[in-house]
Amino acid sequence: MPDKDGADQTTADALAEWRQAEQAAAIARRGRVAAQAAKEAADTATEAAQKTAAAAKAALDAATLAESSAADTARAARAVAQATRADLASSDSDVALSDVGEAEAHQRYRDAVDRAAMRPDDASRPVGGRTQPKA
Repeated sequence: MPDKDGADQTTADALAEWRQAEQAAAIARRGRVAAQAAKEAADTATEAAQKTAAAAKAALDAATLAESSAADTARAARAVAQATRADLASSDSDVALSDVGEAEAHQRYRDAVDRAAMRPDDASRPVGGRTQPKA
């Protein structure tokens, strides 16, 4: 494992690290999108459960059973909404940390390329200057 500033890191190692960091950042972003969709669904479920509870109170012939069921649904929806909000906050943190890691890895790659350009005998040096990884 190279040191944190990447001074001893080869261009190939720095590129591999950068690609890995990019993949981690992409996965975190997809997780955030999924968490956001789940949060919106949970919010909709919470609102629907509240409306069901209100309708159940108005239905005299099935009030007891419908109200109990609606209250259970509302509790479950609130629990899902709270867990989803926590997941969303966690995924926001993961995205931020992944973005920082990707930026640091990218900078180490640039530094490795710059160092390689200074060494005429470096076989791992990219031809024609910096190279960019394919997305």
